[in-house]
Amino acid sequence: MNATPFCRMLAGFALALTLFALPAAAQDGPAEAPSPQPGRWSIAIHGGAGTITREAMTPEKEAEYRAALDRGLAAGTAVLKSGGSALDAVTAVVVTMEDDPHFNAGRGAVFTWEGKNSLDAAIMDGRNRKAGAVAGLSRIRNPIKLARAVMEKGPHVFLIGAGAEQFARENGIEEVDPAWFYTQERWDQLQKLKAEKLTAYDVDHKYGTVGAVAVDSAGHVAAATSTGGLTGKRWDRVGDTPVIGAGTYADDRACAVSATGTGEFFIREGAAHEICARLRFTGESAQVAADTVMLETGEMGGDGGVIVVTPDGQAVYAFNTPGMYRGRANSDGLKEIAIYRDDGPGGLVPPRAVEPEPAAPVEPAPASAPKIEPKL
Repeated sequence: MNATPFCRMLAGFALALTLFALPAAAQDGPAEAPSPQPGRWSIAIHGGAGTITREAMTPEKEAEYRAALDRGLAAGTAVLKSGGSALDAVTAVVVTMEDDPHFNAGRGAVFTWEGKNSLDAAIMDGRNRKAGAVAGLSRIRNPIKLARAVMEKGPHVFLIGAGAEQFARENGIEEVDPAWFYTQERWDQLQKLKAEKLTAYDVDHKYGTVGAVAVDSAGHVAAATSTGGLTGKRWDRVGDTPVIGAGTYADDRACAVSATGTGEFFIREGAAHEICARLRFTGESAQVAADTVMLETGEMGGDGGVIVVTPDGQAVYAFNTPGMYRGRANSDGLKEIAIYRDDGPGGLVPPRAVEPEPAAPVEPAPASAPKIEPKL
């Protein structure tokens, strides 16, 4: 029996619905998810700036410093490669460098005039501009961990001395015997400074500070800095490292900065904040802003350097000394370790002539430098 035209029309309509539904049904089954696209990240680190030249460095010592910088950089890049935060990355870098006696921070810290260690550190989160800073520590193995605890667990920004160490105990931050920070080289530098009536720059040939700045795959920036200060420093002197806006600053609207150098001048310049402000309000690139502020700091009498990273991934250095221990890496495959002015970017030409610092007050030096045996 022949189908009526109406029936044929209904059959055709049903067939069309079936064919139309096939792609949708196919989508209901298991399908491969698109591969996630890795976000862009960037990081820069430093280990101090100053009179760092090939002539003053043996090949063995240079290899040691390059390896130490590489370890610090690797600690930060591992965090960023795995999708971690900029804050975790800069913390990882600084902890690694605080535990390395090659650097004047943590275990390799210099000695005060009284033969003690006095450690400072700061950290800042560019997402919300929260910050933590500590100064005058003598028993905290990793000052940067305490600075972060101050930022995340306390009501204040800046803690010093005994109060800071009490806060550390209350928040489970590791303490060590002060002998942990002893190194023979740093002790000998103090004795030389006293015996020969030198300045900190004369015996160290550099301003020792460690620091890191990073931007993570979410576009957030962070900065962290740690130091043992100046050899032979007196009167509980504190430099720029823990001063937010001077030696450490981070703001997602502009950049993150960590500085190293003559801290008094970086404080007077407000160097770290000044660089970020120039990016926000003048539209300058990170390199131009960093160069400009370092030139101004040099004109005031200060020398040293800065590292800067921006939310769009720029990572730059600027320094007005013969060298700066430094490194940087990013998600595009860049990896760089540099020490001297001529083996990487960042050196301002010409470097500022280093003027003698006022000599430390004369006090009799001990007849011989006692060796301190660490108690671990």
